[in-house]
Amino acid sequence: MPTQARERLLDSAEALFYRHGIQAIGIDRLLQDSGVGRASFYRHFESKEALVSAVLARRDAAWREMFDDILDACDGEPLALFDAMAARYAENDFRGCAFINAMVEAADRHSPWHLIAVQHKNALIERIAESLRAAGHTDVKKQATQWVMLLDGAVITAMRESHIWPIQEARRMAAQLRDRSDASS
Repeated sequence: MPTQARERLLDSAEALFYRHGIQAIGIDRLLQDSGVGRASFYRHFESKEALVSAVLARRDAAWREMFDDILDACDGEPLALFDAMAARYAENDFRGCAFINAMVEAADRHSPWHLIAVQHKNALIERIAESLRAAGHTDVKKQATQWVMLLDGAVITAMRESHIWPIQEARRMAAQLRDRSDASS
């Protein structure tokens, strides 16, 4: 059973890492923000790296649940993912994709952070492919991969441009890819 200290550490770490970056936040800052003592930290996590991995794994689980909720709310229409990202972009605390950010900060393609982020992106591709398949579309694996490429690029471009239009454009492009694939089948 998770303890309150573990949950406070995870909550603080997730917020601080997302807002400031993983490398910018040290153990002392995490302890101060969470109100957890050093001994308690090390009872729950053997290192900061273990905490980062736990934060990313928890965020991945929340993201998967959110995507399923999005699909449920829109009768399985996977394009709604782009709408959800556009809505998320409009929030003041938006700092891009936590998984892309983690991959960039890790720099090592074999690091646990990078591998968790890759697993997250692969799971997203599979989930989009499932939803496309369920809606009767064809060539779903290729399309799902393209959609995630569009989404990732749109999020980064939206941050660069400080505007939502890249996500809206990516949604339009994803719809075109889907429709073109269906027309050629």
